[in-house]
Amino acid sequence: MLRITKLTDYAVIVLSGMVDAQPVTSHTARDLSEKTKIPQPTVSKVLKVLARRGLVRSERGKNGGYRLSRGPETITVAEVIDAVEGPIAVTECSSEGRGCCELEGHCPTETNWVRINDAIKQALRGVTLADMVRPNLPVLIPLRRLGVAEG
Repeated sequence: MLRITKLTDYAVIVLSGMVDAQPVTSHTARDLSEKTKIPQPTVSKVLKVLARRGLVRSERGKNGGYRLSRGPETITVAEVIDAVEGPIAVTECSSEGRGCCELEGHCPTETNWVRINDAIKQALRGVTLADMVRPNLPVLIPLRRLGVAEG
């Protein structure tokens, strides 16, 4: 099963909690914890990771806190996943750090895994934080094309 970690899920929730306020507003870990219902130590950890990766800015002082480093329409879910978990890779052979599999270059499925990985990354790059806070995100990939019944 492909699954993002809980920490990455929390990162998207915390960042989404920063979107609905005015862009000039700073957010404290405590405020975001209350808003998202995520424990404050976890929010603090997420914010530190996101600050190190440049998705949020930290400001000290009386009116300090955290702010998005860019507009929510320019921060993609792919960037958040990459910031928290590292590069998106479905399999070892589709990761950016190639050379980890003894079958690399000889595997009959290698190129297709790379294609699948690229499709997933492209889909995640197509969804922004601004999209995530909208209640009705449009369908990204028509399910009929994949042979999955809609319902």
